[in-house]
Amino acid sequence: MAVVTDKKFTLWVLAWPIFIELFLQFLLGAADTLMVSRISDDAVAVVGFSNQLFQALTTLFITVASGAGILIAQKLGSRKTEDARTIAIMAVNVSAVIGIVLSLVLYFMPGEIAALLQLPERLMPLAETYISIVGGGMVLIAVMSALSTAIRNTGNTKGPMYTAIGMNVLHVFLNYAFIFGAFGFPQWGLTGVAVSTVVSRLLAVIVLFIMFTGAFERTIGLRDLKLFNRKLFGDVIRIGWPIGVNLSCWVFTQLIIFTFLAMLGANELAARTYMNTLESFCFLLGYSVALAVQIQIAHLFGAGRVKEAYGIAYRAMGIGLAVVTVNAFLIFLFGRQLLGLFTDNKEIIAMGVSLLGMNLLLQPGKMVNMALGNSLNAVGDTRFTMWTSVFSMWLIATGLAYWVGIGLGWGLLGIYACMILDEYVRGTLSLIRWRGKKFLRKAELGDPEARAAAEQADGGMLGKQTALDA
Repeated sequence: MAVVTDKKFTLWVLAWPIFIELFLQFLLGAADTLMVSRISDDAVAVVGFSNQLFQALTTLFITVASGAGILIAQKLGSRKTEDARTIAIMAVNVSAVIGIVLSLVLYFMPGEIAALLQLPERLMPLAETYISIVGGGMVLIAVMSALSTAIRNTGNTKGPMYTAIGMNVLHVFLNYAFIFGAFGFPQWGLTGVAVSTVVSRLLAVIVLFIMFTGAFERTIGLRDLKLFNRKLFGDVIRIGWPIGVNLSCWVFTQLIIFTFLAMLGANELAARTYMNTLESFCFLLGYSVALAVQIQIAHLFGAGRVKEAYGIAYRAMGIGLAVVTVNAFLIFLFGRQLLGLFTDNKEIIAMGVSLLGMNLLLQPGKMVNMALGNSLNAVGDTRFTMWTSVFSMWLIATGLAYWVGIGLGWGLLGIYACMILDEYVRGTLSLIRWRGKKFLRKAELGDPEARAAAEQADGGMLGKQTALDA
């Protein structure tokens, strides 16, 4: 393994590949929403609702992928290449098993799941079709996540990025073909969108698996797929579980919020789905900066340069705040026209314009939360970010949102206001924690025994965030 230079850990060098990959994901979501809107607003509501369900379920295998990613980087850094190889194989295998179970449940019980989550009755036929097809391919998402994580953490970040480009291009092409019956394809509407999603993911998995077999010093063969090391897998889970809990808090609360919106009606559900697309563009650059600063701070922290690590968090936060504020303002100015690209329903557009005004308040709070939360993760303080998520997301973003939006009758605007409050509460708590320098002070002690004791007291998480989180 080559020695890593500081030039590879500047904020710009780290942020731009992440931005490209996130931007591709945004384009996929935007293309989906725009094309599906040509079918109907109900179809958009179903896609938005279903995607929240799928994101919630991905936390079941992201825990494995994220823990494995950190350990793979560590093992390669310490030249334990066989351990890294074994961890990667285990992550793919376990993720595949979890994905198969989820696929079977979603394929055979789409209606029951949609009913449990309070989807309006008129959307049920569309939801059953979409959830059964896309959800039936959940195993592809699981395997794709594990493969991408393993490949990226060997230093090959371009491979997954190019694969994402190909997947997006194919998905958009097939969407157009199936929705409009172009190029001799059948006109399948929302069913075609679902088929397009599964086909593009399947081909991406095939390409990534080919890359994966040659990602380590010793080629991975079919016989190697049976490898399993209980101790190494225990390390994966120990590192990954706080990250998994944190992520699961977000996706499950978002799913519940979509359930609240479904109780309000299909128009509210569609308006929030359109807003998700616009918001994704708004914080894309800011989120890239937040992910990049996590890697940069982890590198500085591991090198003992704690003062630089402390200051770089504020620099990244300032850059991110400037970017997301400008983006939010531009989207607010042109919001009505942008929403008009997706729908001509005046009620939905009016709701969306109101939310765009509130988005001016949401994005700065989200940026502070992302930048400082990721900085805490980088130095190993993952349990703090986990507990703040459990507290704020469930009590404020979910509990208070139900009381204000449903109980008091404030509707969509009330729910959105609680989401804004949640971001600022978590951002403020993270700021206070970062200013306290708890983990940075431990590193400044410079005593190996004290550092080891700190790691043991904090569940062995100190110093574990030295690689890009999956």
